[in-house]
Order: sequence, then structure tokens, then C-alpha cells
Amino acid sequence: MAEIKQTTKQSINKVKKASTIHFKSGQGKMYVKSTFNTTYVTFTDANGNTICWSSAGTCGFKGAKRSTPFAATTIIEEGVRKAKTLGMTSVDAYLKGPGPGKDAALRVLKTSGVEINMLADTTPIPHNGCRPRKHRRV
Repeated sequence: MAEIKQTTKQSINKVKKASTIHFKSGQGKMYVKSTFNTTYVTFTDANGNTICWSSAGTCGFKGAKRSTPFAATTIIEEGVRKAKTLGMTSVDAYLKGPGPGKDAALRVLKTSGVEINMLADTTPIPHNGCRPRKHRRV
């Protein structure tokens, strides 16, 4: 008869390290992308490493409700709450996009208790646009 080999599985215990975030005196950056369909917010440290984020989907909004200013205020409030728990006290805010959430995000940020060092609108604006289609000859 054939011998049966016994194999032992070694269980590998992976230990997750608790990510310690060190802000240089609590400073960070906030990026708000507001499109016609939804709004995203991302908080980074001074070097640009992502710390936390929030979007309409993570806040529970679905469908047409994602593009409302109310959804944007909820998204920013949740993002600021997460960033405050990680030690962020002042931000450089970068707003981008044509959506209705951009103004609402700014209003919430002013009342959130986080100090705003800089406010920049980085919406891309075409200087000359795309090349038009060639003229139709009949």
C-alpha cells in the first residue's frame, strides 16, 4: 500500500499595524471633487498621503440624491469628523468641478471648526477647447 503523508499547515498570523498619523502641527489638505452626479472629498497630510475620504455612496445616498447640495454637506461633515479624530486642525482646501456640491462644501467647512489656511479652485478650464469637426461638404 502507498504511504499516506501527513502534512501540517503552518498558520501565518498577520499582524496589522495601527497606522499612526503624524500631522505637522495638525496641517493637511482637503480635495473636493464635485461633479454633476456626485461629490467626493479626500483628506491628505502635508505630503499628499491619503488619510481619509468620503463620498456620496459611503454616506448612503443613491441615485439622483447623490448630486444634491444636502448630500455634499453630509459628505463634508463626515469627512471632517474623520479627519478631526485623526488630529487634523487646519486644512488647505482645493475645490474642483462644476457641481452643486462645491458651494455647499465651502459653507460646511467654514462652520466645521477646522481652520482654513488656503482656498483654491482647481477646476480645469479649456483655453481654446477641442478642434472642431471638419466642414461638411454637400
